[in-house]
Amino acid sequence: MKLFIHVFLLSFLLCSVSVSGQKTPDDSLSIIIKKANQELYNNPDNVIKIGKKLLKNEKDTKKLIRIYLLLSTAGVAKRNFDESLQYIYKARELAKKTNDPKVQTSVLMTVAVQFQQMDLLSKSLETLDEVDKYLAELPEDLPLKHFETARSFALRGMIYKSQANPEIALQEFLISIKNFEKVPDQKITFNNQSIIYYNIGACYLTINEPEVAQKAFQKSIDIARLIKANSLEAFALKGMSEIPKQQHQNQAALELLLQAETLSKTIGDLTLNEGIYKEMADNYLAMGKQSLYQNYSRKYFEAKFEREQNELSSINHALDIHNLESQKKNKEITTRYNYFMLAILVFGVLIFGLLFYSVLKIRKRNQQDHEAIKKLLSS
Repeated sequence: MKLFIHVFLLSFLLCSVSVSGQKTPDDSLSIIIKKANQELYNNPDNVIKIGKKLLKNEKDTKKLIRIYLLLSTAGVAKRNFDESLQYIYKARELAKKTNDPKVQTSVLMTVAVQFQQMDLLSKSLETLDEVDKYLAELPEDLPLKHFETARSFALRGMIYKSQANPEIALQEFLISIKNFEKVPDQKITFNNQSIIYYNIGACYLTINEPEVAQKAFQKSIDIARLIKANSLEAFALKGMSEIPKQQHQNQAALELLLQAETLSKTIGDLTLNEGIYKEMADNYLAMGKQSLYQNYSRKYFEAKFEREQNELSSINHALDIHNLESQKKNKEITTRYNYFMLAILVFGVLIFGLLFYSVLKIRKRNQQDHEAIKKLLSS
């Protein structure tokens, strides 16, 4: 299922940027990024414009990483996975050069989220294993360690959820919430907590506990409204609409979906629109309103087609990058093998040379001894 995809990625990328920049509050770049973050949910086009402008004059590696993450986040808000992925890989390559486990942890966490978005779950889990290695290097009293640990559990929970394991997913989500509560600055965790409560609600719906699901969705909505995150609120409203729909209260479900549709108009998120349109079409069909059903069914298929095209382009780009990385590794292995064979050859030549020299030396000595013996015998 991809109903929760955009919200999770968008917020998690945002928090990576925030955490990377929070140590330099007087930094002009931090101020610009903070302002851009406030527009991520409602005006990603402007964020992309700001990010590209920042790239032109920036040379500092860590600052470039923050800008690339910002651009990647905005790209996802526009459902442009291909462009977002390219920025992610640029940030990842720069992170390798820093040798800083804090930076590498945050960037790799973002890469893991991106893979999860594209349904490359094995790659996402593989990257999370890398994250765990860097997390182990961080001190226990570091807020970033709790923050990234929370993100890691949340992402694993979403992967289990997508694999139809809601009970296991709930365990991961609850651990994630506990770790977010350990972060001193709670403001940077609001986005994440809203998303997690949304997914907790979805899990409880799956295991047929609508009352608990209702409370989780409402918690997600309350937090989203607190931070004025239209995207998060729209997703939570759509999730909550499932409860009256299952109880055949289609008008009540539509009222929630209409609120979500109004919020989504300023966002331009294809996945969000796709989910809203499908739910509205289903409810109108159940109510026998054919014209409205056909209208929203058409909108649903248009949004679905556009999203799939974007994701296909992004997956192809990911495969290209994977192939390039594989070629690079193969080239490195081939180079090491060639050096190894050359070393063996040189070593072999040296050994052969020493043996040949020893043989010649022994033969010469034998010849000298033979001549000496002949002289003795002739005298």
